[in-house]
Amino acid sequence: MREPSPRRTRASRANHRPNPSPAGEGGSRPQVGLFRAREDANGSAARLRRFGFSVVCLPVIEIRPSPVEPPRLRYDAVIASSDKAFLSAPRLDKRSSLYVVGARTGRAAEARGWRLASPPAREARELITTLTAVLKPGASVLYLAGRDRKEAVEAALAEKFELEVAETYAAEAREAWRPSEARALSRCVAALHYSRRSAGLAAALAKTAGAEACFLNLKHVCLSRDVAEPLQALGATRIAIAETPDEAGLFHTLREELGGFPSLGSSRIQGPRKPRARGDGRRGNRGRSGWADRRAGQSRRAA
Repeated sequence: MREPSPRRTRASRANHRPNPSPAGEGGSRPQVGLFRAREDANGSAARLRRFGFSVVCLPVIEIRPSPVEPPRLRYDAVIASSDKAFLSAPRLDKRSSLYVVGARTGRAAEARGWRLASPPAREARELITTLTAVLKPGASVLYLAGRDRKEAVEAALAEKFELEVAETYAAEAREAWRPSEARALSRCVAALHYSRRSAGLAAALAKTAGAEACFLNLKHVCLSRDVAEPLQALGATRIAIAETPDEAGLFHTLREELGGFPSLGSSRIQGPRKPRARGDGRRGNRGRSGWADRRAGQSRRAA
């Protein structure tokens, strides 16, 4: 995911203010909840803190590698849509052509000694299009995937190729938050949601912790409408959808909803300034006139 720039944009002209809450009073920084796996949340939290937010990581899943041995060593293509696919290292011939979704997935693959057959696709549909263009019908394809996943990639590829799936990791749901994590949730004013599953699990853990009402009252910023659906079904009404389906879009929408990045203050854009005419007596021109007077004085003394 691309990292957003802290510059001010048109989306912030409304100059909204954060919703009143203990976390936003007294000049303290608004606190945002992240429910991603801790490995993913740490990077997102660091970026949010650079923009002046306070962040609490409340992971709803734990990532565990799953040792697996595919039935063959070499395939016409190996694919992966998550960097977690390379947490385990199944025995494979790395001369197989590798195709991935996302730059981070590509970096994780290269760290394991793989070479990419093409630049990382931006999304799954782009990966499917690429494979359809470069592989012959019936080619052997190995999908390095998680145990819990959407079936769109498999459904599209199974129609054209000899597809095998190797589950190299599992994103296991946590049973409960610790008491300290539940207390931290009560101080949040907003939450970012990256996936439909993690949004639903966060709601379930909040209910288990006796904090369902607090959770539903948060400003929920979701990566897509699909991600927001479990929250809407539970009665959450303060939901915003990211401008674009990536982390940069989430951050910019969060900024719009809470009135700007705290480290920058208000992100309201001022109108263009009128050009200053020469000799209008303003400070900038007085400074220039003073510089000319000093040069003239130096010339007279030299003469």
